[in-house]
Amino acid sequence: MDGSAPQLTADHVLGVFRHDGFYLFLGAAFTTSGLLAAAFSLLRRKFDAMLFWLALFAILYGLRLWLQLGTIALAVHPSVLFFRLREASNYLVPIPGFFYFQAAGFLGRYGRKIAMALAIPFLCLFTGALLFGDNYFFNLINNLIVIASLIALSVESIRRKAVNKDFTMVRWGIAVFVVFALYDNISGALGYHPFKEPLGFALFLAALGYVAARRSLARDQRLGEIQKELEIARRIQTDILPSAYPESDHFQVAARYVPMTSVAGDFYDFLITDQKQVGLLIADVSGHGVPAALIASMVKLAATSQRENAADPAALLSGMNAVLCGNTQNQFVTAAYVYLDVPSATLKYSAAAHPPMLLLRAGEVVEIAENGLMLAAFSFATYVTAVHPLEPGDRLVLYTDGLLEAANAEGEEFGPQRLCGLLKDSARLKPEEAADHIVSSLKRWARSQNDDLTVLICDYTKATAFTG
Repeated sequence: MDGSAPQLTADHVLGVFRHDGFYLFLGAAFTTSGLLAAAFSLLRRKFDAMLFWLALFAILYGLRLWLQLGTIALAVHPSVLFFRLREASNYLVPIPGFFYFQAAGFLGRYGRKIAMALAIPFLCLFTGALLFGDNYFFNLINNLIVIASLIALSVESIRRKAVNKDFTMVRWGIAVFVVFALYDNISGALGYHPFKEPLGFALFLAALGYVAARRSLARDQRLGEIQKELEIARRIQTDILPSAYPESDHFQVAARYVPMTSVAGDFYDFLITDQKQVGLLIADVSGHGVPAALIASMVKLAATSQRENAADPAALLSGMNAVLCGNTQNQFVTAAYVYLDVPSATLKYSAAAHPPMLLLRAGEVVEIAENGLMLAAFSFATYVTAVHPLEPGDRLVLYTDGLLEAANAEGEEFGPQRLCGLLKDSARLKPEEAADHIVSSLKRWARSQNDDLTVLICDYTKATAFTG
């Protein structure tokens, strides 16, 4: 007996292709849609069960559709494995479909148990078809389970109350798919093979695509509105920061504020801008974004309410802590405040869990630290003022920990030693230039900005101009 494949004419091949062309397109479309959904599911930070099962459902459905076509049978070498795989695919496709409808909420409160119960017989049928090939009883069991499941799905879909337009659209898509699937399965149980179900599945995917497009447009609109609101918030937050420090015979002050996002939790203020005294405050709210920015505005109000204590850093921080405690939704604040006085040639400094202030004097950098507990965390927190002499040519630097914790591509933090090195390198620059040098050097170092950055530089230029 000659086991070679019969010779096919060009007309026969062309006729098969013309018959299958539309279904080849549908199979490619289903599989592509599934792959796109799978890619989108993987790119999302949070696992989306409904999207995952829909992707698997569409991919398997498209592949099964191809396996059923004569064109594919002509293109591959006929084998027992191919025919068994083609038969077994019929029993594999419904499994992700059940889990999709469960994830979408169409199987009721016991949806997961129902999906698991339905998956077991189909896995058995899939395994049996791979081992034994085509079997009438396998097809009959498949058709009966699918028919019963689709009828139950239709009843549950109709019974559920529509919550929005998207739900209604999905329900209509399911209804159309169920009608086509029932038609094919009932016909299959009677011995006919009309092969209309793929049209219903195409309409079902079209309904889901419409809903996805609507939600995408709505999400883009919401994001646009949020971006506008964040821009307004950014301008408001920028407005609460002080403008350039006024000209002074004794002090030159430069500030640089680089938020990680549109709004930030870093804050600074000039509480005193007198010719003979200056009060500089810097603060860092835990967290990032809008919540931290709201707390930063509260820090502004707390600092303003304590202006009468501007010459006493410890009293100022204690007063701010009393105002903030219990009002920051468990977010805390680190802060540092320095008061410079020309008549007494002294600086007074106090801090609340903040990185130490740096003093550049005669080419050497010294850390000045006097830390108490963070603000807004403990009502019993107390603070102490450190007093140091002030000399002409001193440069004082206040900063937030975003400078120290900036990491390069190897994960190495910038750290205090590199910051001190930058201060020495920029000792001859004016405060404005030195601040720019620090920020630009940090940006070159860091792989990306992971925190808000703020730096204040104050030069004490003269002490002899005071005459009493």
